[in-house]
This record gives sequence, C-alpha cells and structure tokens, in this order.
Amino acid sequence: MSLLTLSSPHSKGPQSTSNMMRWVIAFTIPGLIAQTIFFGWGNIHNILWCSLVALACETVILMLRKRPISFYLNDYSAVVTAVLLGLALPPFAPWWVSLVATSFAIVFAKHLYGGMGYNPFNPAMVGYALVLVSFPVAMTTNWATPAPLLDGVPSLAQTLSAIWSGTPLPDGFTGATPLDFYKNEIPHSLSETVRENPIFGDMFSLGWEWVNIAFLSGGIGLLLLKIIPWHTPVAVLLGLGIPSLLLGHDADQTTPLMIHMLSGATMLGAFFIATDPVTSCTTKLGRLVFGFGVGLLTYIIRVHGGYPDAFAFAVLLMNFAAPFIDVYTQPRTFGYDKAKRGPKTRGES
Repeated sequence: MSLLTLSSPHSKGPQSTSNMMRWVIAFTIPGLIAQTIFFGWGNIHNILWCSLVALACETVILMLRKRPISFYLNDYSAVVTAVLLGLALPPFAPWWVSLVATSFAIVFAKHLYGGMGYNPFNPAMVGYALVLVSFPVAMTTNWATPAPLLDGVPSLAQTLSAIWSGTPLPDGFTGATPLDFYKNEIPHSLSETVRENPIFGDMFSLGWEWVNIAFLSGGIGLLLLKIIPWHTPVAVLLGLGIPSLLLGHDADQTTPLMIHMLSGATMLGAFFIATDPVTSCTTKLGRLVFGFGVGLLTYIIRVHGGYPDAFAFAVLLMNFAAPFIDVYTQPRTFGYDKAKRGPKTRGES
C-alpha cells in the first residue's frame, strides 16, 4: 500500500492553476464592461482577437516542443495573457499590432524560457512594451474619446473597419488620454486651466476613473478569494501614491495624486499584472518591495519619462529584480533562531 509522502503543513482544497486563471479572467469583466460603455467595442474585439492568436501560437509551439497540447491549453495561462493585452492595448489599435504583441508574448516571452512557470518576465507586458517601442504612432493615436463627449461610441462596424482596414474614424473619436494631456499641457499652463478640458470631466478623468474603479472592484474580489496576495497591489498603490503626495502636491507643476490613481492602467496594473505569481516575488516582504518598486518606477516614468503611462516598463524592470529581492527577503526558517552571543570567556579570541 502506497502512503502519502508529502511533508507538512497540509492545506485543504488547493487552488489549481486553471481555476485561478479562470477567476482572474472573470474578475476583469467589470473593467471590460466599463471600457465598453465609455470607449466602445474595441477592447472586446482586442480580447477575442488576442485570444485566438494566443491559442494558435501556444498550440504550434507545443506541437514543436512535442508537449501535450490539451494539458497546457487547459491551464488558461495563454488566455490570461491575451485578455490582459486586449485590455491594455488601445481600443482602435490595428489588428497587426495586437498580432505582434500577442505572438511575441507567447512565443518569445513565455516559451523561449520553457513555458509556464519558467518565464522571468510578464509575457503580456513584454508584448505590450515591444509594440509601444516599435510602433509608437499606432500605440498613441488610437485611444478612444470618452462616450459622454460624443453623440455615442463608434458602432461595431466602424470599430472593425478602423481596426482591420485602417478606415479613419470621424473627427473626435480618438484623442489623448488624461495622463498624456496633463503631462504635455502642465509645463506651460496652470492646473485650473488644464482641468477645464472636458476630458477630465467632473471628477478626475472622464471615463477612466470608472474603468479604474471597476478594475479595483475586480481586484478586491481576487483578494477576498485569496487568488492574489494583498502585499503586491497595496505596495504598488503606496509606491505610486507616496511620491505623488510628497513630490506632486503642487498640481501646477506635476500630475496630482488622484489623476495618477484613476487614470491609465493603475488598477489593472496593480491587481492583475503586477500580481503575476510567476514573475513576482515569493516572500511576503519581497512582494512589498516588488510592488513598491513597481509603483515608484511608474511614478518616475510618468513624470520624467517619455511615456504617459509606464506600468509595462515598471513591471518588467521589477521582474528583472525579483530573484534578487527574494534572496534577501527570505523569512527565518521555522524552528531556528539567530545564534545568541554572550560575553566572551577567557581563551576566546
């Protein structure tokens, strides 16, 4: 009779990889709904297209590596990568931009290192950073104008035509994001003047604040189900919020706190991207350091860098540092304590 040889402590009902991935996908739905309401059909299309590309690339690579296809497809990791890219890419990004980002994420950022569990960098952010650097025009001119500033969001037919055939959308359907607009205008204007632009709405970032609140609600759901640890997202928000308060208290000089928090990919990045269990840190203290580093780098790049949003670069830089952080944040081994040193006795040097 064979006996269970696993060492203690034992945990009942562990989460499987596929179950965790399905929950992550499910809790992105509130944010996707908000994106669709305020910015149209583009992100739904991006998710479906990126998912098709991701599954195709995953299948081909698994065949070439002679690995069981259904086993690896059923962990949903490729779909999660596709969903995160579909949410992060501009709603009207050309189809080939999504194709390049997704295929590079799956083939190079994931399988080049050995597949799920071996990749040191977040695949979705590798794909996003690649297309942002390689195709800056396509990645910065295809953000949608919030629906309240228009008669309505572009129709599904208009969206598909813009993405697949490059048909220009009517004037005003695309524009700068609040982060981009504020960063470019504040050097030669006062905050009160900049905030008069209708893109900021009655609160902080018209449409974007509701998208971020929706992703925050999804992130809280992941925390309640213990799909992700709290350390990383809380540290990300602190890393972004503390320098915003200390260095950005003068809104006439730099972007204020609430625009940082409720614009761009802040909540998506904090709860769904930085918390990737493979490329983040494994220790509790390490997660706090990792998350704070992501938030701090995001602030630095947003304020002093050439890109209005910076989560992709911040996450990738901290992915690079994660193994180093883990080495120096290991907890004390259970049952062991530091050696106690008493007074020296005669004969000791």
